[in-house]
Amino acid sequence: MKQGDIYFVRFDPSIGHEYRKTRPAIVIQSEEISNISSLVTVMPISSHIERCQEPDIPVERDEKNRLAKDSVIMVRRISTFDQSRFKRKIGEASSPVLRKVRGYLRKHFAL
Repeated sequence: MKQGDIYFVRFDPSIGHEYRKTRPAIVIQSEEISNISSLVTVMPISSHIERCQEPDIPVERDEKNRLAKDSVIMVRRISTFDQSRFKRKIGEASSPVLRKVRGYLRKHFAL
């Protein structure tokens, strides 16, 4: 797994306002960390683009990401899961989308 990969991830069981069900998510941790840990940090992806608010990142469906619909990366919903929750790889984020994700992470963690 590497940063920018998009997987179907099982978010259940969840509590409160956490995301639920199996849904696409983008891997945000580095490949170096993925190689030494069984945990993977992601941002969920929603097809409900009407919920897109700053600083969420819109993603148009394309051949590279292989999403079913135009979607939005819910950047404030960062989650970490065991690799056993990852069903299968769907595709990869484009370079412009990955740059936006990295830019958000710099803001989020004040880097």
